[in-house]
Order: sequence, then structure tokens, then C-alpha cells
Amino acid sequence: MKSAEIIVITAKKEEDFPQWYQEVVVKAGMVEYYSEIAGLFVLRPPTMFIWSELRKWFQNHLDEMDIGEASFPLFLSAKSLAKEKDHIEGFAPELAWWNSVVRWETKQTTPFLRTREFLWQEGHTAHLTEEQAGIEVMEILELYAQLYQDLLAVPVVRGRKTENERLAGGYYTMTLEGYIPSNGRGIQGATSHCLGQNFSKMFDISVEDPAGSGRLYAWQNSWAFSTRVIGVMVMIHGDNKGRVLPPRVAQTQIVMIPVGINKKTSAEDKDRLLDQLYEMRKTLKKSGLRVEVDTREGYTPAWKFNDWEMKGVPLRMELGPKDAKGHVVSFAVRHSNGKGTMPVAEIVPQATRLLDQIQKDMFDRANQA
Repeated sequence: MKSAEIIVITAKKEEDFPQWYQEVVVKAGMVEYYSEIAGLFVLRPPTMFIWSELRKWFQNHLDEMDIGEASFPLFLSAKSLAKEKDHIEGFAPELAWWNSVVRWETKQTTPFLRTREFLWQEGHTAHLTEEQAGIEVMEILELYAQLYQDLLAVPVVRGRKTENERLAGGYYTMTLEGYIPSNGRGIQGATSHCLGQNFSKMFDISVEDPAGSGRLYAWQNSWAFSTRVIGVMVMIHGDNKGRVLPPRVAQTQIVMIPVGINKKTSAEDKDRLLDQLYEMRKTLKKSGLRVEVDTREGYTPAWKFNDWEMKGVPLRMELGPKDAKGHVVSFAVRHSNGKGTMPVAEIVPQATRLLDQIQKDMFDRANQA
């Protein structure tokens, strides 16, 4: 079978990290450059799936904390901006919940990491006391850490920003920082700010003192993370073949590819093999796994292997005539290149355990880097 030209990542991660990153996010189908305006990017379906999974997970936890969801207008009046400018030098607020944000001061742009427009989550809460505000600051920070570690398999370090680095106008800032071994740099992953009473005094946000001694200015918090988290994930897990996805955020967790089909294979045998693949997919999907069967014509199995490896799908399954006769399916693990077989009759429990192990192994490997 004649196949299309194989697309590869030409830059090496260990030699030209910036170029490697640019190639991966484009060739793995994560973003497209927006030709109308420099610094803007189209977020493609695999990227939006990851963001949606993060959003659902985080919003579920906010619901448990009785923190409601809201959406604010993107724009503020000049009067409000002037008021904040008069009180806090250098403060540039964005008031949103799940929204897009525009930052036009950015000159050099990089997909996910520094763009003119990006998606983000921002929370604002008000509390009676400094102690209550401080408790929530740390609760949210831990949620962000859990999101990074449990979903993205990315280890993070918790810390407190210096006075010079904290949010302008805020009381103090707690942060999550990731470490990128390939360039030896840290990267801010999320922040949880205690704003103190500065803004409540500025905008007269107060409540009656429960003790009955007049009114109290609220202690406010603000916390946020953005699509930068996706870029951090790519930089940490990706390799010279392309992107490597943790199973919990992979749009396709398992790709199934028919192999061993050639000119001598009868139409009946080919159909029988494909029927088996579709039946296995049906069984796996019923168990909640995200599975795709690649039946694209005109592409060799080797081309498909390379394509899915570049996209970073965690687990590849292959079924050929010999596998079918032996009632087994072959598999290959993306992050470790591990290979093996599993009985078709046990495909659900074994695939589920394997994906769980992949998630754990990816975090452990990143944590040791």
C-alpha cells in the first residue's frame, strides 16, 4: 500500500526547545495560527476538549464549595478604570469567570504561554475576616495543585510571591510553579490572591458587623488559571515524536488500528477483522473509555502509528488476523514505548488498569525530572 508522506517533528526537544514546542502544538493539531491578527491562535478540538475537562472538574469542586458561576462583561467604564488607576499603580483588572481575556501589551507570543487572547477561569469571593479569607486562599491553591497533578500529571510547587511579585493592590499572593527541565526554567501555573480590604474600601464593599459594632469592609480573594496549563503539560510530557497526553484529559484515550491487511486479504476477512474492532470499541466505550478506530484508506499502519504517536494518544491497540485467531489484541503505550498483548475477553478491565497506570507513571516520571 502506498502511503502519504509521514509528518514528523524536525526539531529536537533537547537541542531547540522553542522550535520543538512550536512544531508540536501545530503538528499535533492543538492550534492553528490566526492569519488575520498576529498573536492570536485558533484552539482546535483536542485543545478545547482538554480545557472542557479541566473546567468541568474544577467547576464541580466549586459547586461543592457553594461558589456560584458568573460571567462579567469584558469591558469596564473609563470611570471605573480611572478609579482603580488612582488607587493602585500598575493594576490592570480582568473581571470574568470562564471567559476569554485580551492582553495587548504582549509583544512576543507563544501558543498557550503568552498570547494576545486566552481562555481563563477567575474567581472572586468576599469574607468577614482575614482568617476566613486565608483559609480559602489555600483551599483554592490545593484545588489547582490537584488539577495539575491528578488530571495533567504535572508536579507543581506551592509558594508565596514576594512583595514585589504579588498582585498589585493585593495583600499577598500564593502561587503554583511548574518546572520545565528542558530549559531549566520555572513557570507560573496558577495564583490564589488574598486582596485584603484594599478593593472593598475602594468600592465600598461592606456588611453589617455580626457583633453589632457598625459595618465591616469585606476581605476579598481572587484566584485564576488559564489555558497556559495546557502549554505546561505539553512542555513537560512531550518528546521528539510529538505530544504525550495523560489519559484523563485525552480526547482519544485508545486508538484501534487494523493491521496485517494486504492484497491477499479477502474482502470477507477484512470485514470480519473490522467488525471485531468495532465490537471491541463498543465494549470499551460502554465502560466509559474514549476510543477511536482508524480505518482511513490510503495510509499504511506505520503512517497511522506515527500520526497517533505525534498526537499523543496514550494507548494504541492493533488487531491483525493472527491476533484475531488467538483472541488477543496487541497494544503499545505512548509515553514509555511499552508493548504487549491482552485477551479480548478481558479488554475492559485490562485497558482500564493500563490507562490508570499510564496516568500514574507519567506523573512519577515528571516528578523525578
